Amino acid sequence: MESCDCIDPPWPGDELLMKYQYISDFFIALAYFSIPLELIYFVKKSAVFPYRWVLVQFGAFIVLCGATHLINLWTFGMHSRNVEVVMTTAKVLTAVVSCVTALMLVHIIPDLLSVKTRELFLKNKAAELDREMGLIRTQEETGRHVRMLTHEIRSTLDRHTILKTTLIELGRTLSLEECALWMPTRTGLELQLSYTLRQQNPVGFTIPIQHPVINQVFSSNRAVKISPNCPVARLRPLAGKYMPGEVVAVRVPLLHLSNFQINDWPELSTKRYALMVLMLPSDSARQWHVHELELVEVVADQVAVALSHAAILEESMRARDLLMEQNVALDIARREAETAVRARNDFLAVMNHEMRTPMHAIIALSSLLQETELTPEQRLMVEAILKSSSLLATLINDVLDLSRLEDGSLQLENGTFNLHVLFREVLNLIRPIASVKKLFVSSSLAPDLPEFAVGDEKRLMQIMLNVVGNAVKFSNEGNISIFAFIAKSESLRDSRAPDFFPVHSDNHFYLRVQVKDSGSGIDPQDISKLFTKFAQSQSLAARNSGGSGLGLAICKRFVNLMGGHIWIESEGLGKGSTAVFIVKLGIPEYSNESKLPFFPKVSANHCQTNFPGLKVLVMDDNGVSRSVTKGLLVHLGCDVTTVGSADDCLRVVSQEHNVVFLDVCMPGVDGYEVAIRIHEKFTKCHQGPLLVALMGNTDRVTKENYLRVGINGVVLKPVSVDKMRSVLSEVLEHRFLFETC
Repeated sequence: MESCDCIDPPWPGDELLMKYQYISDFFIALAYFSIPLELIYFVKKSAVFPYRWVLVQFGAFIVLCGATHLINLWTFGMHSRNVEVVMTTAKVLTAVVSCVTALMLVHIIPDLLSVKTRELFLKNKAAELDREMGLIRTQEETGRHVRMLTHEIRSTLDRHTILKTTLIELGRTLSLEECALWMPTRTGLELQLSYTLRQQNPVGFTIPIQHPVINQVFSSNRAVKISPNCPVARLRPLAGKYMPGEVVAVRVPLLHLSNFQINDWPELSTKRYALMVLMLPSDSARQWHVHELELVEVVADQVAVALSHAAILEESMRARDLLMEQNVALDIARREAETAVRARNDFLAVMNHEMRTPMHAIIALSSLLQETELTPEQRLMVEAILKSSSLLATLINDVLDLSRLEDGSLQLENGTFNLHVLFREVLNLIRPIASVKKLFVSSSLAPDLPEFAVGDEKRLMQIMLNVVGNAVKFSNEGNISIFAFIAKSESLRDSRAPDFFPVHSDNHFYLRVQVKDSGSGIDPQDISKLFTKFAQSQSLAARNSGGSGLGLAICKRFVNLMGGHIWIESEGLGKGSTAVFIVKLGIPEYSNESKLPFFPKVSANHCQTNFPGLKVLVMDDNGVSRSVTKGLLVHLGCDVTTVGSADDCLRVVSQEHNVVFLDVCMPGVDGYEVAIRIHEKFTKCHQGPLLVALMGNTDRVTKENYLRVGINGVVLKPVSVDKMRSVLSEVLEHRFLFETC
């Protein structure tokens, strides 16, 4: 009992504290034991946590702490030694685990801090990414608006629609209170209010283009904020208590101002600008954002492109309309020219026939009269008539040749001919005329000059006769020399003919002919006029006995057609002159063969004088011409029958007729058909009459057509006695005659 007396009884307050400690230890232990469960759940769910072993240590520390508090429950009352041992062991283990965990945390904390740093870095990056995504969304939104606006703006190529659509779409997209476009005037010194968003017909206010605000905007390619009180921004009267909204202005390049001109604006200028002004609503505190300004700048550029395209379209439309007008005018002019050419050709054909018919009568009757007994005075008169008639016939031929040369219908009739014989024929034709004036005519042909050549024999002889004839005409004494040789390459180029470009080849050569006379000469100042039609040298005209001024002009055209060049040289009046021409002639492939398609002309001296008993039929609708032709043939001893129509000719013609003369230019008569029907009439006979066509002019097509239908010869009116004698001789000898005009 005494032993129990040494223990003081507990205070009532201490018991209450013990109870609270007891309960607290229980709940602390319970909390400690729940924490490891949570850690175990975390470790299982977290597959990326790198410090699991640290969590195990920390979990063990928590468990031991919880166990310590739990064992401590048994120490509030009487307890045994075993409880003390267990309590001590638990505290020791707790201390060890806590120390180890504390040491490990020294190494873990820096890693945890770096993880935290990375976390903050990632958060910053995420924030930046969010901002960039916002910018991208803003740019996409801006791009969408730009595409929409561009589509609307460029859906048309009318400049007025483009500008009006731009203002409407910008006003709707950006919710603008007003939007306006100031365009430069014609002078370029002012800007004029041309288009607005709210006003249908804006008043044409003008502002000097040198205004400081305008210069500021025009000097920048970005949208510029300007004062709402600027003259270009005062578009509507201010009303109410609200402050005006922000205003921006941007320049619009006008790449082609000609499309905005009224009269005389410059066609192209890259330094001209229009001014676009955009105003935010006055009843809001809204401000311009960067993406909105970018949208305005892009739209301004798109408007410039659309306007340039519209300008190109308008120019192309104007050019197309102008071209169509020109094409219509050209087509009308072409039809009128074709009509005029047809009318001229018809007129020339009719006049040719109508003029040659009386000329035929005059020359034929004069030649018949010349062979009768005449007094010297009468013979002079008849010779004057024949000379004048021949001159008039030459003039008719020259006019026809010139007409065909000018309209391009005359073509060269190339063929193989004897070049040496051509020069002899020219001499035979010229010498009788020259002998009257006591002129000596000589010719000299180079040894290497080919005997045969390919070209237009008819036109070459016409050139020769004209050039040599001029030399005879303008020479009263002395001599005339003709030189012919192959032009060498070094002598072909001539400063007087810059457009003459000879081309050398093995298939052709260039013939150079020089006709030198000792005549009256030519003033060097008048040489340039000699090849102009209807023009003559004043010095020559004073002494000229006749001529139209067409001969050399026609010769020049013929020489040009033959790929050559012609000119005249003279040292002055009284010193003679030299006519020189070069023509290109071909080299025949079989120049050495004996048989060639060439018939030498029969001179009048070798013709048969009369043709007694030769039966001839003449078809001519003109009574005078018919009688004249009959008189020529009767004078030559022929037995002549005449008819005035094609039907009578077909009825009268018989096998007894040797030659039939057909006037193929009779109105309403097809000479080809008449010739065909005559041949058909004599198909069963061995040989029908020879057919000779009397006509006004011939060409290659006419020759081919007549040869095709079986006509043996063609003779040009007018016809004299000597000419008729030559015609009959040649056609009877060769059964072929094609006279050249």
